[in-house]
Amino acid sequence: MAAVADGLDALSGARHVSVTDTRRGGAVFVTADVRADVADAVLAMLERRGVPTDDVVLLRLDSIGPVSGALEPLALVWADLVGRARVQARAPARYFVFMAAAGVIAAFGVINLSAVLIVGAMAISADLLPITAACTGLVLRRLRLVERGLVTLASGLAVTSLLAVAVTGFLRLFGLLPAGFSLTEIPTGQTHVNASTILVALAAGVAGMLAVETRASSAVGVAISVTTIPAAAFLGVAVGIGDLDHSLSALAVLAANVAMMLIGGSSTLAVQRTRTSRPARVAE
Repeated sequence: MAAVADGLDALSGARHVSVTDTRRGGAVFVTADVRADVADAVLAMLERRGVPTDDVVLLRLDSIGPVSGALEPLALVWADLVGRARVQARAPARYFVFMAAAGVIAAFGVINLSAVLIVGAMAISADLLPITAACTGLVLRRLRLVERGLVTLASGLAVTSLLAVAVTGFLRLFGLLPAGFSLTEIPTGQTHVNASTILVALAAGVAGMLAVETRASSAVGVAISVTTIPAAAFLGVAVGIGDLDHSLSALAVLAANVAMMLIGGSSTLAVQRTRTSRPARVAE
């Protein structure tokens, strides 16, 4: 641990290094303030010196006080980003509950032409997380992470569409659909791939990636869902009333949106990677 403290002292981005003897079992506690742009270098140094991963704790703290003349450079902690991407690529039961609820609400939004309901469905959906996890895997060449993220995303959107099918089928069975209901009144942006489809999805991917990095994902989740939830719900409603043409169009829109979001999010992360130093090996 003395060598670890010396290694921290040698880094220009680390300060306030201290070593404390806990007097219990010969354990030694080393602490330091580390800038974000050297956090990955610190983790790599600890790994080289044989410090067990379970004995390393990295905390992100918000400072309160006078503004320093030398502002800390903006930087990603890649180990942190990869770790959170692994978690976000998983598909817990809570994720499917959110996507199912979004499908029910968005289906009523499509049927009743209610923008309020569609926005509400976008607000509770959780598809931002697997999309950005897949983007992280693409940039860092983690194929397994890409696969898990895309499978989770596809599963969630399938649940959304299936719930929309169920809602539409139920209303149709009992004659509860609005009189003269037709999907021809739906805006073309949800049924046809055009320039706005491409540009909105691309911008949503950029915003979503930046939001996850800054822990503002809940606030920007709607930006991602605006390109997925309406199309998934429209697909489900079209299937529920047996409109094959509109269901295929909605599927094409959904696929184009996902592809453009992956491009936007991955490009954003790739640009940041070229502008920041990163250790040759990030702890697995």
